[in-house]
Amino acid sequence: MMRAMRSGLRTFIAVVAALVPALACAATTLRLEDMTTAELREAIGAGKTTILVPIGGTEQSGAHIALGKHNRRAVLLSERIAEALGNALVAPVVAYVPEGSVDAPAGHLRFAGTITIPPETFMTTLESAARSFRLHGFRDIVFLGDHGGYQRDIASAARRLNQRWASDAARAHALPEYYRIVEDAYPRLLRARGFTDAEVGLHGGLADTALMLALDPALVRSDKMRPGAGVNGDPQRATPALGQLGVDLIVSQTTSAIRKAASRR
Repeated sequence: MMRAMRSGLRTFIAVVAALVPALACAATTLRLEDMTTAELREAIGAGKTTILVPIGGTEQSGAHIALGKHNRRAVLLSERIAEALGNALVAPVVAYVPEGSVDAPAGHLRFAGTITIPPETFMTTLESAARSFRLHGFRDIVFLGDHGGYQRDIASAARRLNQRWASDAARAHALPEYYRIVEDAYPRLLRARGFTDAEVGLHGGLADTALMLALDPALVRSDKMRPGAGVNGDPQRATPALGQLGVDLIVSQTTSAIRKAASRR
């Protein structure tokens, strides 16, 4: 009898132990794709009516950063911004973006692994996704673009949505602040700490590499951190600590910008 009871207790403990991680994940996740439809409906009903749409891109960043840099960075930063907002969830990342013409490859398309789609296809994708979010109860759909080449396309998609929703409670937001911090405020911060323009760079340099080291170092090949083909800048002095400065700046300033945009709605 005692042996059977002990066996039953062990089985019960094992079942509970298996359930706890799943329950914790359901309760704490900010990613829409990790939720069930019932969990999502409950979250929206509880006030999480802002959806952040991370927009990345699959492109080369030299020999030392993986092709998914923009995708991973956009998702991780969106999660931190959503956590800071308190009323937001994070949509699946948009990984296919305009990178130029396949028929006359230039820029990043000269390097293996870069993927491109036409701008109109990209904008239609954003608009269709936003209309889906509105249908399910989201009221602020925020596009966060991690790449400079499609910022105008994002703005056009948001403008077209808002024209369609002129008398509606839902609004689309193309937030330029998110990318401007990566492009301007963060590099200025690094220069103020003594790093040169030649180091900070525009693509794959110290700024780009430091951000990735802070967010997901698995995507950085530390033994290949040097200037080279496809890199603008010098990543050799990049560190996770320098990257964290950028992460904190992006999260705090983007959070403030989203709150201001939502209040104007």
